[in-house]
Amino acid sequence: MNASGANMVTEFILLSFSCSREIQVLLFMLFLLSYILTLLGNGAIVYAVKLDQKLHTPMYLLLANFSFLEICYINTTVPNMLGNILSKTKTISFTACFLQFYFFFSLGINETFLLPLMAFDRYLAICRPLHYPTIMSNRLCTILVSLCWVTAFLCYPVPIYFITQLPFCGPNTIDHFVCDPGPLLALSCVPAPGIELSCSLLSSIIIFITFFFILASYTLVLRVVFRVPSAAGRRKAFSTCGSHLVVVSLFYGTVMMMYISPNSGNPAGTQKVVTLIYSSLTPLVNPLIYSLRNKDMKAALRRIKILTKISQNS
Repeated sequence: MNASGANMVTEFILLSFSCSREIQVLLFMLFLLSYILTLLGNGAIVYAVKLDQKLHTPMYLLLANFSFLEICYINTTVPNMLGNILSKTKTISFTACFLQFYFFFSLGINETFLLPLMAFDRYLAICRPLHYPTIMSNRLCTILVSLCWVTAFLCYPVPIYFITQLPFCGPNTIDHFVCDPGPLLALSCVPAPGIELSCSLLSSIIIFITFFFILASYTLVLRVVFRVPSAAGRRKAFSTCGSHLVVVSLFYGTVMMMYISPNSGNPAGTQKVVTLIYSSLTPLVNPLIYSLRNKDMKAALRRIKILTKISQNS
């Protein structure tokens, strides 16, 4: 509640997906299956890196952190969305709404930090292979990852605090499945162009700087790949870089559409679909793109499976 006491709204209504009951049940089953597969895929990567000493290298430490991030990321939205689909009231408290807003945005920002760090790691490994072991040590990798997590969670407390101080005196209906800044600002009883501009500017700076850093890293990588004499080596490098760039484009393309200009006039249905892509689809496919297609990762998972069977039989 704001200092003036004008904040009369104590809860919001998340409309989620307004459709027939049969379609809602179908969506519930689909999202639940996607949620379980995402947890299993990303959890398997974290588990494999933790248990297999051969994977205790910067590349796989980054992948494990990224998978752990994706597990946290989907847990900010999907469990509440699943409960909301089957709920009749579809309410979320004022505090819970802004907590979801904070963790959803902080973890999303962390993803925009970890993706460039992973691209930089590949740049060093391919373009500076002789210096890579001395530059990107496990210690430096841990420091950089920790810096990403801490910085990401420090970016949005101030903007969110100022949004909570706006007077929300009704209506309290959000045509979305997540507490997002655009719909929230639209519910304020007074216009807040300064807060809207600051949120858009902060998002734009973070998104564009990290996106162009990724593009620059992979451009330098591809320049080196073109000089590889082996056709098989080039194909392998192109396959890896290409698949990574597909995920980067999918994530960054959708977040740019949503947050560079939060109130750009996108219909509510479009906002929901776009949010689903970067908040649910990319965490689902990332294990396939980044790790489960990797020979070392698949070998580690097979070894863990064999050791698990042996321990169960003994």
